[in-house]
Amino acid sequence: MPKITTKHVCQACGAGFAKWIGRCTECGAWNTVTEEVVREKPRAALTARAVPLSEVAADEFARVPTGIGELDRVLGGGVVLGSVTLIGGDPGIGKSTLLLQALGGLASRKLKCLYVSGEESASQTAARARRLGAASDAMLLLADTQLESIEAAIDEHHPRALVVDSVQTIRCGGLDSAAGTVSQLREVTARIIERAKRDNIAALLVGHVTKDGVLAGPKVLEHLVDTVLAFEGERSHSLRTIRAQKNRFGSATEVGVFEMRAEGLREVPNPSALFLAERPRGAPGSVIAATAEGARALLVEVQALVGGTVVPSPRRTANGVDAARLAMLLAVLERRAGLAIGGYDVFLNVAGGVRVDEPAVDLPVAIALASSFRGKPVDDDVIAFGEVGLAGEVRGASRVHARLAEAAAMGFRRAITPRADRDEHAPARDRRIEVVQVRTLSEALEVVL
Repeated sequence: MPKITTKHVCQACGAGFAKWIGRCTECGAWNTVTEEVVREKPRAALTARAVPLSEVAADEFARVPTGIGELDRVLGGGVVLGSVTLIGGDPGIGKSTLLLQALGGLASRKLKCLYVSGEESASQTAARARRLGAASDAMLLLADTQLESIEAAIDEHHPRALVVDSVQTIRCGGLDSAAGTVSQLREVTARIIERAKRDNIAALLVGHVTKDGVLAGPKVLEHLVDTVLAFEGERSHSLRTIRAQKNRFGSATEVGVFEMRAEGLREVPNPSALFLAERPRGAPGSVIAATAEGARALLVEVQALVGGTVVPSPRRTANGVDAARLAMLLAVLERRAGLAIGGYDVFLNVAGGVRVDEPAVDLPVAIALASSFRGKPVDDDVIAFGEVGLAGEVRGASRVHARLAEAAAMGFRRAITPRADRDEHAPARDRRIEVVQVRTLSEALEVVL
């Protein structure tokens, strides 16, 4: 008989305690420590032994394309059999739609697939699959929240691809706690990973996110799985992006772009054209930034609005870029470039609901702020990129050739870039784009304004 014990676990951070306490000493949350019953499993016999690394065969990963090019790009070429992928995103962003379309693509390649719906009924999921054109005899549907039922379905049907939507709704019968608690998430995920590795199944798990946009549950979930994907976007916009935050089988810097339509998610093969389609001409505060996401270069529009304020503390609002980065750039503009911008309301936005995290967006953001503050528009054929330091210097950026090639292909004729990338610009002149190298932010502002 397994030994039955109890433990006290914080449901916010997963920290364990010997007895109940009112406030977690690890994360500081109140009334989150609950008692959980644990049934210890008997120890398994030791079967593994250490071997020299030179004797271990380096197997090639068996990949299967989903038929969705943008998703395959982020995954590294397709799903890997025997891997586990965790995908998170805000409610209603389209996670279930994306995975149903992905399973439909795998089923069209004669792979048996199992879709486990823990949040919707079987009829709701089937209706969505038919609307997306993903319904297939090779796709099996299970509407259940018991882990044991999922394992029984795997034993009966032997699928090659598995989707669990969502992992927070699945409950292991061996634990007395409710679904979604730290102990349940840890046990459910570990059991699914074990089955995926043993039976060579490509498993995709949907994970809930908190109000801060991070995956709910203990951080150990992200360590256990092979790939972590973030599905992002604003529900008021049709554009969606998917990013790899961790990938053991490919690059962790790729990004895929989709457009949400009534018939499902549609790939966007040329995101730059879509992001710039509604760009205003000759408007102060509008600057095109050349960003690099993995092997792809993207052009996005950075918009800034600087206006007077009637309150003692001016407003600072940023959409699509880090608010702390905006505050830093405002300080640099005031102290290093002589713009008395501190007493004004500042609004910054990346058009299209896109989020840009790389430091090379600093220079176009600073130029957009200065353009709006001075009321002078930037020429329509200019793009910019580069990191701005606290001393007002403009630092180098990666993947310069890719950024310039994308800008030239979109018809831009001048690029404001860091001087640190001088040696990399020679091939760009053949693409009929003028490269203007700058050392400081003040020099960049003199060039464009």
